[in-house]
Amino acid sequence: MKLALPSWHQSPWGKASAEQWRYALRNGLAMCLALWLAFVLQLDSPYWAMTSAAVVSFPTVGGVISKSLGRVLGSLMGAVAAILIASYGLADPWLFSLLIALWIGLCTYVSNHYQNNVSYGFALAGYTAAIIAFSCVNVDDPLYIFDIAQARVSEVITGILCGAFMMMLLPSTGDGETLLGSLRQSQARLLEHAQLLWQGQSNAEIRHAHQGIISQILTMNVLRIQAVWSHHRFRRHNRLFNYLLHRQLRMTSLISGVRRLLHNWPAPPAGLDALLAELPRALAAPDCDKLRIARLLAPLAGSEDYRTQVFWQRLRHFCWCYLEAQRWLDRLAQAKQRGQDEPAHWPAPPRLAPLAMHTDSYEAAYNGARTFLCVLLGCIFWFQTQWDAGSSALTLLSISCVLYSAVPAPLKSVTTMLQAIVLLSLVCFGVKFGLMIRLEALWPFILLLLPTLVTMQLIKLQRPASAALWGQLIVMLGSFLAISNPPRYDYLGYINGSLAQMLGVMAAGLAFQILRPSSDSRKSRRLMRRLRRDFMDQLRTGPRLGEHEFESRIYHAISQLSLSQDQHSRLWVLRWGVVLLNCSHIVWQLREWRGLNPALYPVRDRCIRSLKGILTEGGVQQERLGHTLSELARLDALLARHPDRESRALAGLIWRLSSSLSQLQQALPSD
Repeated sequence: MKLALPSWHQSPWGKASAEQWRYALRNGLAMCLALWLAFVLQLDSPYWAMTSAAVVSFPTVGGVISKSLGRVLGSLMGAVAAILIASYGLADPWLFSLLIALWIGLCTYVSNHYQNNVSYGFALAGYTAAIIAFSCVNVDDPLYIFDIAQARVSEVITGILCGAFMMMLLPSTGDGETLLGSLRQSQARLLEHAQLLWQGQSNAEIRHAHQGIISQILTMNVLRIQAVWSHHRFRRHNRLFNYLLHRQLRMTSLISGVRRLLHNWPAPPAGLDALLAELPRALAAPDCDKLRIARLLAPLAGSEDYRTQVFWQRLRHFCWCYLEAQRWLDRLAQAKQRGQDEPAHWPAPPRLAPLAMHTDSYEAAYNGARTFLCVLLGCIFWFQTQWDAGSSALTLLSISCVLYSAVPAPLKSVTTMLQAIVLLSLVCFGVKFGLMIRLEALWPFILLLLPTLVTMQLIKLQRPASAALWGQLIVMLGSFLAISNPPRYDYLGYINGSLAQMLGVMAAGLAFQILRPSSDSRKSRRLMRRLRRDFMDQLRTGPRLGEHEFESRIYHAISQLSLSQDQHSRLWVLRWGVVLLNCSHIVWQLREWRGLNPALYPVRDRCIRSLKGILTEGGVQQERLGHTLSELARLDALLARHPDRESRALAGLIWRLSSSLSQLQQALPSD
């Protein structure tokens, strides 16, 4: 019987592309360089430098820079907090337990409440304080506590510098190129989305597509931030990138608004379906311009029906937004090919606020309280039992509670970390006490470590389903090998430490199981209450959020449940968000509407006032909604009979408002 060995092309090395090889070599060399440099500098725990280089291994320059800054600032904050907590609390175990639990719980709350680098920095500040403070419990000299904190920060900075150095030697695809490619991809996807929504069907595929395009645009905001950090040329284009993201969100709103008008149009003109099918194909043509689109829309523009006029205006607005965004993208692509910065004759895009994020303060406070309680109970158990390996258990407990409190499925993430710890405990035991004990120098070990790290990085890239597990294995490999100078080989200490780490992660999983995060159903209800409050603010004379900020806030709330398994919650947050957003756009247009006939202004103000009272924080007031829809229908029919153009234009706005509000009649059962 012959054993069939895998061929070279089926191996991780043979299947890897050039970009994957560059990424794996860059990160593997950075980790080995950080370990060697930490030995040269005679740092206390050189393996922490190796771990730090693994953590900041981002595929793009901007990601490395932004994550490195967050890691440095978070490590400094955590080190300062650990020194203060250890200095004042080690004389009293109860005070120490309370202080460290308060700090880690506060960092969890802030990390959940903010986004991007602020979130990452405070998360790191929380578990850096845990790593330093829990290792100083048996120390009486405050100066030694300062030395430990200084060594940890030095190791972190060493790993970051090595990662940055290897990024300069083996650079990856630029963040700006990635962002430009993503913007072009989303442009094409918007046209496909328009074709799908304008077909008149209603099924789960349309809802998933709508949530998918929203999530893709919001994800590009992260790419925009990374591009700002990568190169000065992209920092100059930051205003333009932000404007393009807002334009694409507005196109998404226009697509759904056109679909709503199609559903509420009593008698659409003949040939409309053919026009809606031809329009995306025309926009996708490289030589498309406004003249070609105007010729396509000419049959609608010449109609005297006010509904047809409104529909023509919506379609034209979408086409103009698309062509404007495409023109900016073409200019950026041409400037990139020529290697030029933004020419002086380019018109400046409008200045808009960054995409507004929705933060759930209730959930952030709940996660912070859970972390506080877990760390406090863990410290009490440790001090009561005098467990030798309690510091390792509490460190992993704190890391798990801080890192996984904001993920959609924390128990799954904790299980992945537990699997990584079990595998590393078994493998590293054989490596440490079977191989490393026989080595007398560092360089033979690095020669064995480098191909191992490169292979693990390649497998992580090629197996997306298990990428989280391989990422955990790479990051925690150094802490399990515990490479130090002079080397320490303690069988009992290694076994106790591994078991303690397993128990710490298992305790975090138990905490997530008992004090579970909010279900998708409760989270959706909180999101809808927040959306109602924001919409009621939009009806005021001076709203707190502008039109673009409210739009991005709505879409961010929709994307928060994009991965939810609760289809009912996803459906209702999406429906609420789209309806309120369409109504908000119409309210802003009613405010900006100007006419020569002064008798129409009270009608306009009456339409805006009629929206007040329909929504409260408790839900839809169906009686008030029915009365408002009847009143809007009466005003619509009355203005449509007037011969002047201004009355028919106002009638078109009222028809759009009535079409959007009609979907609120499908209220939630709890409402």
